[in-house]
Amino acid sequence: MEATAGKFVFTIVVAVIVSWGWKILNWVWLKPKKLEKLLREQGYKGNSYKLLKGDVIEFGRTMKEARSKSMPVSHDIISHVMPFEHYIFNKYGKKSYIWFGPSPRVYVMDPELIKEILSRPNDFQRPQKEPVRDSITGGLLLSEGPKWTKHRRIINPAFHLESIKGMFSNICLSCNEMVNKMELLVAENGVAEVDVWPYIDNLSGDVISRAAFNSNYEEAQKIFHIQKEQIDLVVQLLYTFYIPGGRLIPTKANKKFKQNRKELQVLAKDIVETRKKAIEMGADSNKDLLGILLASNSKEIKENGVGLSIEDVIEECKLFYIAGSETTSNLILWTMVCLSMHQEWQNKARQEITQVFGGGEPHFEGLKHLKIVTMILNEVLRLYPTVVKILRNTANETKLGNMMLPSGVNIIISIINVHHDPEIWGEDATEFKPERFSEGVGNATKGRGSVCFMPFGGGPKICIGQNLAMVEAKTAIAKILQRFSFELSPSYQHSPSAVFSLPPQFGAQLILQKI
Repeated sequence: MEATAGKFVFTIVVAVIVSWGWKILNWVWLKPKKLEKLLREQGYKGNSYKLLKGDVIEFGRTMKEARSKSMPVSHDIISHVMPFEHYIFNKYGKKSYIWFGPSPRVYVMDPELIKEILSRPNDFQRPQKEPVRDSITGGLLLSEGPKWTKHRRIINPAFHLESIKGMFSNICLSCNEMVNKMELLVAENGVAEVDVWPYIDNLSGDVISRAAFNSNYEEAQKIFHIQKEQIDLVVQLLYTFYIPGGRLIPTKANKKFKQNRKELQVLAKDIVETRKKAIEMGADSNKDLLGILLASNSKEIKENGVGLSIEDVIEECKLFYIAGSETTSNLILWTMVCLSMHQEWQNKARQEITQVFGGGEPHFEGLKHLKIVTMILNEVLRLYPTVVKILRNTANETKLGNMMLPSGVNIIISIINVHHDPEIWGEDATEFKPERFSEGVGNATKGRGSVCFMPFGGGPKICIGQNLAMVEAKTAIAKILQRFSFELSPSYQHSPSAVFSLPPQFGAQLILQKI
Protein backbone atom coordinates (compact mmCIF):
# COMPACT_ATOMS: atom_id res chain seq x y z
CA MET A 1 0.00 0.00 0.00
CA GLU A 2 2.79 2.41 0.97
CA ALA A 3 4.74 1.44 -2.16
CA THR A 4 1.70 2.18 -4.32
CA ALA A 5 1.20 5.56 -2.64
CA GLY A 6 4.88 6.33 -3.13
CA LYS A 7 4.69 5.49 -6.83
CA PHE A 8 1.61 7.68 -7.17
CA VAL A 9 3.37 10.66 -5.52
CA PHE A 10 6.46 10.04 -7.66
CA THR A 11 4.32 9.98 -10.80
CA ILE A 12 2.63 13.28 -9.83
CA VAL A 13 6.01 14.95 -9.15
CA VAL A 14 7.43 13.74 -12.47
CA ALA A 15 4.31 14.93 -14.29
CA VAL A 16 4.56 18.39 -12.70
CA ILE A 17 8.28 18.63 -13.55
CA VAL A 18 7.67 17.55 -17.15
CA SER A 19 4.75 19.98 -17.48
CA TRP A 20 6.73 22.90 -16.15
CA GLY A 21 9.75 21.88 -18.18
CA TRP A 22 7.65 21.85 -21.33
CA LYS A 23 6.20 25.29 -20.54
CA ILE A 24 9.66 26.73 -19.95
CA LEU A 25 11.02 25.13 -23.14
CA ASN A 26 8.07 26.50 -25.11
CA TRP A 27 8.53 29.98 -23.62
CA VAL A 28 12.30 30.30 -24.08
CA TRP A 29 12.71 28.47 -27.40
CA LEU A 30 9.85 26.76 -29.23
CA LYS A 31 7.37 29.66 -29.30
CA PRO A 32 10.00 32.33 -30.22
CA LYS A 33 11.30 30.16 -33.07
CA LYS A 34 7.75 29.59 -34.32
CA LEU A 35 7.05 33.33 -34.20
CA GLU A 36 10.31 34.02 -36.01
CA LYS A 37 9.32 31.67 -38.83
CA LEU A 38 5.84 33.21 -39.13
CA LEU A 39 7.23 36.77 -39.19
CA ARG A 40 9.76 35.92 -41.89
CA GLU A 41 6.94 34.40 -43.96
CA GLN A 42 5.14 37.77 -43.69
CA GLY A 43 8.20 39.55 -45.11
CA TYR A 44 9.67 40.84 -41.84
CA LYS A 45 13.40 40.71 -41.23
CA GLY A 46 15.53 40.81 -38.11
CA ASN A 47 18.30 39.07 -36.19
CA SER A 48 17.94 35.37 -35.47
CA TYR A 49 16.56 34.65 -32.03
CA LYS A 50 19.15 34.11 -29.28
CA LEU A 51 18.08 31.96 -26.34
CA LEU A 52 16.22 34.03 -23.73
CA LYS A 53 18.25 37.23 -24.21
CA GLY A 54 17.27 38.01 -27.81
CA ASP A 55 18.63 41.46 -28.75
CA VAL A 56 18.38 42.95 -25.26
CA ILE A 57 22.10 42.93 -24.44
CA GLU A 58 22.98 44.72 -27.68
CA PHE A 59 20.02 47.05 -27.21
CA GLY A 60 21.17 47.94 -23.69
CA ARG A 61 24.80 48.33 -24.73
CA THR A 62 24.04 50.74 -27.58
CA MET A 63 21.64 52.76 -25.41
CA LYS A 64 24.22 53.02 -22.63
CA GLU A 65 26.87 54.12 -25.12
CA ALA A 66 24.57 56.74 -26.66
CA ARG A 67 23.61 58.10 -23.24
CA SER A 68 27.27 58.52 -22.31
CA LYS A 69 28.03 61.22 -24.89
CA SER A 70 26.47 64.08 -26.82
CA MET A 71 25.84 64.27 -30.57
CA PRO A 72 26.53 66.98 -33.16
CA VAL A 73 24.04 69.86 -33.03
CA SER A 74 21.49 68.66 -35.56
CA HIS A 75 17.82 67.71 -35.76
CA ASP A 76 18.76 64.36 -37.32
CA ILE A 77 18.59 62.62 -33.93
CA ILE A 78 17.33 59.05 -34.57
CA SER A 79 20.76 57.38 -34.53
CA HIS A 80 21.41 58.94 -31.10
CA VAL A 81 17.95 58.46 -29.57
CA MET A 82 17.34 54.93 -30.92
CA PRO A 83 20.80 53.60 -31.82
CA PHE A 84 19.99 49.89 -31.94
CA GLU A 85 16.76 50.35 -33.89
CA HIS A 86 18.60 52.69 -36.28
CA TYR A 87 21.13 49.92 -36.91
CA ILE A 88 18.33 47.37 -37.48
CA PHE A 89 16.46 49.67 -39.89
CA ASN A 90 19.61 50.29 -41.91
CA LYS A 91 20.35 46.57 -42.05
CA TYR A 92 16.86 45.15 -42.69
CA GLY A 93 14.70 48.07 -43.83
CA LYS A 94 11.48 49.51 -42.41
CA LYS A 95 9.75 46.13 -42.23
CA SER A 96 11.87 44.74 -39.38
CA TYR A 97 11.70 43.40 -35.84
CA ILE A 98 13.89 43.04 -32.75
CA TRP A 99 13.84 40.55 -29.87
CA PHE A 100 13.02 41.81 -26.39
CA GLY A 101 13.94 38.62 -24.55
CA PRO A 102 11.81 35.83 -26.08
CA SER A 103 9.21 38.31 -27.44
CA PRO A 104 9.53 39.79 -30.94
CA ARG A 105 8.78 43.49 -31.42
CA VAL A 106 7.64 44.35 -34.93
CA TYR A 107 8.13 47.90 -36.24
CA VAL A 108 5.32 49.51 -38.19
CA MET A 109 6.01 52.75 -40.06
CA ASP A 110 3.49 52.66 -42.90
CA PRO A 111 0.90 55.45 -42.32
CA GLU A 112 -2.05 53.33 -43.50
CA LEU A 113 -1.12 50.47 -41.16
CA ILE A 114 -0.57 52.92 -38.28
CA LYS A 115 -4.03 54.39 -38.88
CA GLU A 116 -5.50 50.89 -38.81
CA ILE A 117 -3.73 49.98 -35.55
CA LEU A 118 -4.72 53.18 -33.74
CA SER A 119 -8.35 52.96 -34.91
CA ARG A 120 -8.73 49.34 -33.68
CA PRO A 121 -7.79 49.58 -29.97
CA ASN A 122 -9.59 46.33 -29.08
CA ASP A 123 -7.54 44.33 -31.58
CA PHE A 124 -4.24 46.08 -30.86
CA GLN A 125 -4.03 46.57 -27.11
CA ARG A 126 -1.25 47.64 -24.85
CA PRO A 127 1.15 44.76 -24.13
CA GLN A 128 1.12 42.41 -21.17
CA LYS A 129 1.74 43.90 -17.76
CA GLU A 130 5.24 45.04 -16.83
CA PRO A 131 5.15 45.73 -13.07
CA VAL A 132 8.05 48.18 -12.98
CA ARG A 133 6.90 50.25 -15.96
CA ASP A 134 3.21 50.08 -15.04
CA SER A 135 3.76 51.28 -11.47
CA ILE A 136 5.06 54.57 -12.93
CA THR A 137 2.38 55.23 -15.54
CA GLY A 138 -0.83 53.47 -14.45
CA GLY A 139 -4.34 54.83 -14.77
CA LEU A 140 -6.01 55.49 -18.12
CA LEU A 141 -2.78 54.75 -19.98
CA LEU A 142 -2.96 51.05 -19.03
CA SER A 143 -6.74 50.52 -19.12
CA GLU A 144 -8.43 48.53 -21.88
CA GLY A 145 -11.96 47.74 -23.06
CA PRO A 146 -14.96 48.75 -20.90
CA LYS A 147 -12.66 49.88 -18.07
CA TRP A 148 -10.92 52.35 -20.39
CA THR A 149 -14.27 53.61 -21.72
CA LYS A 150 -15.54 54.27 -18.20
CA HIS A 151 -12.33 55.90 -17.00
CA ARG A 152 -12.14 58.13 -20.09
CA ARG A 153 -15.76 59.23 -19.68
CA ILE A 154 -15.20 60.17 -16.03
CA ILE A 155 -11.87 61.92 -16.62
CA ASN A 156 -12.85 63.83 -19.80
CA PRO A 157 -14.45 66.83 -18.00
CA ALA A 158 -11.15 67.60 -16.24
CA PHE A 159 -9.49 68.26 -19.62
CA HIS A 160 -12.20 70.25 -21.40
CA LEU A 161 -11.00 73.67 -22.54
CA GLU A 162 -13.33 75.36 -20.06
CA SER A 163 -11.70 73.41 -17.22
CA ILE A 164 -8.23 74.31 -18.48
CA LYS A 165 -9.32 77.94 -18.73
CA GLY A 166 -10.16 77.79 -15.03
CA MET A 167 -6.59 76.62 -14.32
CA PHE A 168 -4.99 79.32 -16.51
CA SER A 169 -4.23 81.69 -13.63
CA ASN A 170 -2.24 78.92 -11.92
CA ILE A 171 -0.35 78.18 -15.15
CA CYS A 172 0.56 81.88 -15.43
CA LEU A 173 1.62 82.00 -11.77
CA SER A 174 4.05 79.11 -12.26
CA CYS A 175 5.44 80.62 -15.49
CA ASN A 176 5.95 83.98 -13.80
CA GLU A 177 7.85 82.38 -10.94
CA MET A 178 10.15 80.63 -13.44
CA VAL A 179 10.97 83.72 -15.52
CA ASN A 180 11.49 85.76 -12.34
CA LYS A 181 14.12 83.24 -11.21
CA MET A 182 15.79 83.47 -14.62
CA GLU A 183 15.77 87.28 -14.45
CA LEU A 184 17.69 87.15 -11.18
CA LEU A 185 20.43 85.18 -12.95
CA VAL A 186 20.92 87.87 -15.60
CA ALA A 187 20.27 90.85 -13.31
CA GLU A 188 23.91 91.87 -12.82
CA ASN A 189 25.06 92.05 -16.45
CA GLY A 190 21.83 91.65 -18.37
CA VAL A 191 23.21 88.43 -19.86
CA ALA A 192 24.23 85.04 -18.44
CA GLU A 193 24.85 81.43 -19.37
CA VAL A 194 22.07 79.33 -17.84
CA ASP A 195 21.21 75.64 -17.93
CA VAL A 196 17.50 76.21 -18.51
CA TRP A 197 16.49 72.54 -18.18
CA PRO A 198 16.10 72.45 -14.36
CA TYR A 199 13.94 75.60 -14.48
CA ILE A 200 11.69 74.24 -17.24
CA ASP A 201 11.50 70.80 -15.64
CA ASN A 202 10.46 72.35 -12.32
CA LEU A 203 7.99 74.61 -14.14
CA SER A 204 6.03 71.66 -15.51
CA GLY A 205 6.04 69.94 -12.14
CA ASP A 206 4.89 73.17 -10.56
CA VAL A 207 2.09 73.65 -13.10
CA ILE A 208 0.75 70.13 -12.73
CA SER A 209 0.99 70.38 -8.94
CA ARG A 210 -1.15 73.52 -8.96
CA ALA A 211 -3.45 72.44 -11.80
CA ALA A 212 -4.06 68.94 -10.48
CA PHE A 213 -3.90 69.47 -6.70
CA ASN A 214 -4.21 73.19 -6.05
CA SER A 215 -5.45 72.81 -2.48
CA ASN A 216 -2.64 70.40 -1.54
CA TYR A 217 0.26 72.07 -3.34
CA GLU A 218 3.06 71.21 -0.90
CA GLU A 219 2.13 67.51 -0.71
CA ALA A 220 1.76 67.45 -4.50
CA GLN A 221 5.32 68.76 -4.88
CA LYS A 222 6.55 65.81 -2.80
CA ILE A 223 4.82 63.45 -5.21
CA PHE A 224 6.46 65.19 -8.15
CA HIS A 225 9.98 64.77 -6.75
CA ILE A 226 9.42 61.09 -5.88
CA GLN A 227 8.00 60.42 -9.35
CA LYS A 228 11.12 61.98 -10.91
CA GLU A 229 13.32 59.67 -8.85
CA GLN A 230 11.15 56.69 -9.84
CA ILE A 231 11.67 57.45 -13.53
CA ASP A 232 15.45 57.50 -13.07
CA LEU A 233 15.27 54.17 -11.24
CA VAL A 234 13.07 52.61 -13.93
CA VAL A 235 15.64 53.52 -16.57
CA GLN A 236 18.27 51.67 -14.55
CA LEU A 237 16.01 48.64 -14.17
CA LEU A 238 14.69 48.41 -17.74
CA TYR A 239 18.03 48.83 -19.51
CA THR A 240 19.77 46.02 -17.62
CA PHE A 241 19.99 42.42 -18.80
CA TYR A 242 16.73 40.59 -19.40
CA ILE A 243 16.29 38.55 -16.21
CA PRO A 244 12.88 36.99 -15.52
CA GLY A 245 11.81 38.16 -12.07
CA GLY A 246 14.70 40.62 -11.96
CA ARG A 247 12.53 43.13 -10.13
CA LEU A 248 12.40 40.72 -7.15
CA ILE A 249 16.18 40.69 -6.68
CA PRO A 250 16.97 42.83 -3.59
CA THR A 251 19.28 45.31 -5.35
CA LYS A 252 19.70 48.86 -4.07
CA ALA A 253 17.65 50.20 -7.00
CA ASN A 254 14.84 47.68 -6.47
CA LYS A 255 14.67 48.42 -2.74
CA LYS A 256 14.54 52.19 -3.31
CA PHE A 257 11.91 51.74 -6.03
CA LYS A 258 9.63 49.75 -3.73
CA GLN A 259 10.15 52.21 -0.88
CA ASN A 260 9.23 55.14 -3.14
CA ARG A 261 6.18 53.31 -4.47
CA LYS A 262 4.81 52.81 -0.95
CA GLU A 263 5.46 56.47 -0.07
CA LEU A 264 3.72 57.60 -3.26
CA GLN A 265 0.64 55.55 -2.45
CA VAL A 266 0.42 57.03 1.06
CA LEU A 267 0.86 60.63 -0.14
CA ALA A 268 -1.57 60.28 -3.04
CA LYS A 269 -4.20 58.51 -0.95
CA ASP A 270 -4.05 61.23 1.71
CA ILE A 271 -4.47 63.99 -0.92
CA VAL A 272 -7.38 62.22 -2.62
CA GLU A 273 -9.26 61.41 0.59
CA THR A 274 -8.73 64.93 2.02
CA ARG A 275 -10.01 66.53 -1.20
CA LYS A 276 -12.96 64.11 -1.34
CA LYS A 277 -14.03 65.02 2.21
CA ALA A 278 -13.66 68.75 1.48
CA ILE A 279 -15.93 68.45 -1.58
CA GLU A 280 -18.48 66.50 0.48
CA MET A 281 -18.44 69.40 2.98
CA GLY A 282 -19.24 71.88 0.19
CA ALA A 283 -15.80 72.99 -1.08
CA ASP A 284 -15.49 74.14 -4.73
CA SER A 285 -14.60 71.17 -6.95
CA ASN A 286 -13.80 73.17 -10.10
CA LYS A 287 -10.41 74.62 -9.17
CA ASP A 288 -8.15 71.70 -10.08
CA LEU A 289 -8.03 68.44 -12.03
CA LEU A 290 -8.53 66.31 -8.92
CA GLY A 291 -11.62 68.25 -7.84
CA ILE A 292 -13.18 68.04 -11.31
CA LEU A 293 -12.34 64.33 -11.51
CA LEU A 294 -13.92 63.60 -8.12
CA ALA A 295 -17.06 65.59 -9.02
CA SER A 296 -17.34 63.73 -12.34
CA ASN A 297 -16.82 60.42 -10.52
CA SER A 298 -19.56 61.28 -8.03
CA LYS A 299 -21.93 62.01 -10.92
CA GLU A 300 -21.02 58.66 -12.53
CA ILE A 301 -21.81 56.79 -9.31
CA LYS A 302 -25.19 58.52 -8.97
CA GLU A 303 -26.15 57.83 -12.59
CA ASN A 304 -24.67 54.35 -13.13
CA GLY A 305 -24.05 52.95 -9.65
CA VAL A 306 -20.31 52.37 -10.09
CA GLY A 307 -17.46 54.83 -10.62
CA LEU A 308 -13.74 54.91 -9.89
CA SER A 309 -12.41 53.46 -6.66
CA ILE A 310 -10.02 55.46 -4.48
CA GLU A 311 -7.22 53.26 -5.88
CA ASP A 312 -8.31 54.11 -9.44
CA VAL A 313 -8.29 57.83 -8.65
CA ILE A 314 -4.81 57.51 -7.14
CA GLU A 315 -3.56 55.82 -10.33
CA GLU A 316 -5.01 58.62 -12.44
CA CYS A 317 -3.29 61.19 -10.21
CA LYS A 318 0.06 59.47 -10.75
CA LEU A 319 -0.58 59.57 -14.49
CA PHE A 320 -1.30 63.33 -14.27
CA TYR A 321 2.31 63.80 -13.25
CA ILE A 322 3.96 61.68 -15.93
CA ALA A 323 1.74 62.84 -18.79
CA GLY A 324 1.37 66.37 -17.48
CA SER A 325 4.92 67.24 -16.53
CA GLU A 326 7.28 65.04 -18.53
CA THR A 327 5.79 65.70 -21.95
CA THR A 328 5.24 69.44 -21.56
CA SER A 329 8.66 70.16 -20.08
CA ASN A 330 10.30 68.42 -23.03
CA LEU A 331 8.22 70.40 -25.53
CA ILE A 332 9.16 73.73 -23.92
CA LEU A 333 12.82 72.79 -23.62
CA TRP A 334 13.29 71.68 -27.23
CA THR A 335 11.37 74.73 -28.43
CA MET A 336 13.92 76.95 -26.67
CA VAL A 337 16.79 74.94 -28.15
CA CYS A 338 15.32 75.11 -31.67
CA LEU A 339 14.67 78.86 -31.37
CA SER A 340 18.26 79.28 -30.17
CA MET A 341 19.46 77.50 -33.31
CA HIS A 342 17.06 79.38 -35.61
CA GLN A 343 17.05 83.01 -34.55
CA GLU A 344 14.81 84.14 -37.41
CA TRP A 345 11.95 82.06 -35.98
CA GLN A 346 12.63 83.34 -32.49
CA ASN A 347 12.21 86.87 -33.83
CA LYS A 348 9.03 85.97 -35.75
CA ALA A 349 7.50 84.37 -32.65
CA ARG A 350 8.38 87.36 -30.45
CA GLN A 351 6.86 89.78 -32.96
CA GLU A 352 3.63 87.77 -33.05
CA ILE A 353 3.45 87.63 -29.24
CA THR A 354 3.91 91.42 -29.11
CA GLN A 355 1.14 91.88 -31.70
CA VAL A 356 -1.28 89.68 -29.74
CA PHE A 357 -0.47 90.67 -26.14
CA GLY A 358 1.50 93.90 -26.46
CA GLY A 359 3.74 94.22 -23.43
CA GLY A 360 1.06 92.84 -21.11
CA GLU A 361 0.36 89.47 -19.61
CA PRO A 362 -0.69 86.66 -21.96
CA HIS A 363 -4.39 85.88 -21.70
CA PHE A 364 -6.24 82.65 -22.46
CA GLU A 365 -8.26 83.96 -25.42
CA GLY A 366 -5.14 85.32 -27.09
CA LEU A 367 -3.41 81.94 -27.23
CA LYS A 368 -5.54 80.79 -30.19
CA HIS A 369 -4.23 83.74 -32.23
CA LEU A 370 -0.59 82.61 -31.93
CA LYS A 371 -0.38 81.01 -35.39
CA ILE A 372 3.42 81.26 -35.75
CA VAL A 373 4.00 79.94 -32.22
CA THR A 374 1.67 77.02 -32.98
CA MET A 375 3.58 76.24 -36.19
CA ILE A 376 6.85 76.30 -34.23
CA LEU A 377 5.48 74.01 -31.49
CA ASN A 378 4.20 71.55 -34.11
CA GLU A 379 7.57 71.45 -35.82
CA VAL A 380 9.31 70.87 -32.48
CA LEU A 381 6.86 68.06 -31.69
CA ARG A 382 7.63 66.55 -35.09
CA LEU A 383 11.42 66.65 -34.71
CA TYR A 384 11.51 65.96 -30.95
CA PRO A 385 8.32 63.97 -30.18
CA THR A 386 7.67 63.75 -26.46
CA VAL A 387 6.98 60.01 -26.90
CA VAL A 388 9.22 58.33 -29.48
CA LYS A 389 7.20 55.13 -29.94
CA ILE A 390 3.88 53.47 -29.12
CA LEU A 391 3.76 49.82 -28.06
CA ARG A 392 0.84 47.51 -28.87
CA ASN A 393 0.25 43.76 -28.69
CA THR A 394 -1.61 41.07 -30.64
CA ALA A 395 -3.57 39.00 -28.12
CA ASN A 396 -4.86 36.80 -30.98
CA GLU A 397 -3.90 36.14 -34.58
CA THR A 398 -4.75 39.48 -36.15
CA LYS A 399 -5.07 40.77 -39.70
CA LEU A 400 -3.18 43.98 -40.42
CA GLY A 401 -3.34 45.27 -43.97
CA ASN A 402 -2.69 42.23 -46.14
CA MET A 403 -0.75 40.42 -43.40
CA MET A 404 -1.73 37.98 -40.67
CA LEU A 405 0.21 38.65 -37.48
CA PRO A 406 0.42 35.76 -34.99
CA SER A 407 -0.64 36.22 -31.37
CA GLY A 408 2.02 37.19 -28.87
CA VAL A 409 3.74 39.76 -31.11
CA ASN A 410 4.49 43.25 -29.83
CA ILE A 411 4.00 46.04 -32.37
CA ILE A 412 5.98 49.26 -32.19
CA ILE A 413 4.73 52.36 -33.96
CA SER A 414 7.97 54.31 -34.31
CA ILE A 415 6.70 57.88 -34.01
CA ILE A 416 10.13 59.43 -34.34
CA ASN A 417 10.88 57.52 -37.55
CA VAL A 418 7.55 58.49 -39.10
CA HIS A 419 8.13 62.12 -38.09
CA HIS A 420 11.56 62.10 -39.77
CA ASP A 421 10.59 60.12 -42.89
CA PRO A 422 11.57 61.94 -46.16
CA GLU A 423 8.86 60.03 -48.04
CA ILE A 424 6.27 61.79 -45.87
CA TRP A 425 7.82 65.17 -45.11
CA GLY A 426 10.19 65.66 -48.05
CA GLU A 427 13.97 65.69 -48.37
CA ASP A 428 14.13 68.42 -45.72
CA ALA A 429 12.51 66.09 -43.13
CA THR A 430 15.35 66.55 -40.62
CA GLU A 431 15.39 70.34 -40.97
CA PHE A 432 13.56 72.83 -38.76
CA LYS A 433 10.93 74.39 -41.03
CA PRO A 434 7.80 75.48 -39.14
CA GLU A 435 6.36 76.90 -42.36
CA ARG A 436 5.49 73.35 -43.42
CA PHE A 437 2.56 73.62 -40.95
CA SER A 438 1.30 76.97 -42.28
CA GLU A 439 -1.69 75.31 -43.97
CA GLY A 440 -2.33 72.55 -41.47
CA VAL A 441 -1.00 69.06 -40.86
CA GLY A 442 -2.64 67.50 -43.92
CA ASN A 443 -0.72 69.76 -46.31
CA ALA A 444 2.50 69.34 -44.34
CA THR A 445 2.55 65.56 -44.90
CA LYS A 446 2.53 65.65 -48.71
CA GLY A 447 -1.02 64.30 -48.77
CA ARG A 448 -0.27 61.29 -46.55
CA GLY A 449 -2.80 62.38 -43.93
CA SER A 450 -2.75 63.67 -40.36
CA VAL A 451 -1.93 60.21 -38.95
CA CYS A 452 1.69 60.88 -39.93
CA PHE A 453 1.83 63.54 -37.21
CA MET A 454 1.11 61.90 -33.86
CA PRO A 455 2.98 63.64 -31.01
CA PHE A 456 0.04 62.80 -28.72
CA GLY A 457 -0.77 59.40 -30.26
CA GLY A 458 -3.92 58.99 -32.30
CA GLY A 459 -7.25 57.26 -32.70
CA PRO A 460 -9.77 56.91 -29.85
CA LYS A 461 -6.93 56.72 -27.32
CA ILE A 462 -5.24 59.98 -28.28
CA CYS A 463 -3.69 61.67 -25.24
CA ILE A 464 -6.39 63.26 -23.11
CA GLY A 465 -4.03 65.99 -21.87
CA GLN A 466 -2.92 67.43 -25.22
CA ASN A 467 -4.92 70.67 -24.80
CA LEU A 468 -3.42 71.30 -21.36
CA ALA A 469 0.09 70.63 -22.71
CA MET A 470 -0.33 73.07 -25.60
CA VAL A 471 -1.83 75.80 -23.39
CA GLU A 472 1.06 75.50 -20.93
CA ALA A 473 3.69 75.44 -23.69
CA LYS A 474 2.25 78.50 -25.48
CA THR A 475 2.00 80.42 -22.20
CA ALA A 476 5.54 79.56 -21.13
CA ILE A 477 7.09 80.38 -24.52
CA ALA A 478 5.16 83.66 -24.69
CA LYS A 479 6.39 84.76 -21.26
CA ILE A 480 9.98 83.69 -21.96
CA LEU A 481 10.10 85.52 -25.31
CA GLN A 482 8.64 88.67 -23.72
CA ARG A 483 11.52 88.81 -21.24
CA PHE A 484 14.55 87.24 -22.99
CA SER A 485 16.40 86.61 -26.20
CA PHE A 486 18.56 83.47 -26.15
CA GLU A 487 21.10 81.45 -28.11
CA LEU A 488 23.07 78.23 -27.66
CA SER A 489 26.05 78.51 -25.32
CA PRO A 490 29.45 77.23 -26.57
CA SER A 491 29.21 74.70 -23.72
CA TYR A 492 25.86 73.33 -24.92
CA GLN A 493 25.87 69.56 -25.54
CA HIS A 494 23.11 68.25 -27.79
CA SER A 495 21.78 65.14 -26.04
CA PRO A 496 18.14 64.14 -26.63
CA SER A 497 17.72 60.89 -24.70
CA ALA A 498 14.77 58.49 -24.86
CA VAL A 499 13.42 57.69 -21.40
CA PHE A 500 9.63 57.92 -20.90
CA SER A 501 9.82 61.11 -22.91
CA LEU A 502 12.78 62.84 -24.59
CA PRO A 503 14.75 64.89 -22.02
CA PRO A 504 18.22 66.38 -22.62
CA GLN A 505 20.80 64.04 -21.14
CA PHE A 506 23.27 66.84 -20.33
CA GLY A 507 20.94 69.77 -19.76
CA ALA A 508 20.56 72.81 -22.03
CA GLN A 509 23.09 75.60 -21.57
CA LEU A 510 21.82 78.77 -23.25
CA ILE A 511 22.96 82.39 -23.24
CA LEU A 512 20.02 84.40 -21.87
CA GLN A 513 19.85 88.14 -22.51
CA LYS A 514 17.31 90.39 -20.84
CA ILE A 515 15.14 92.35 -23.26
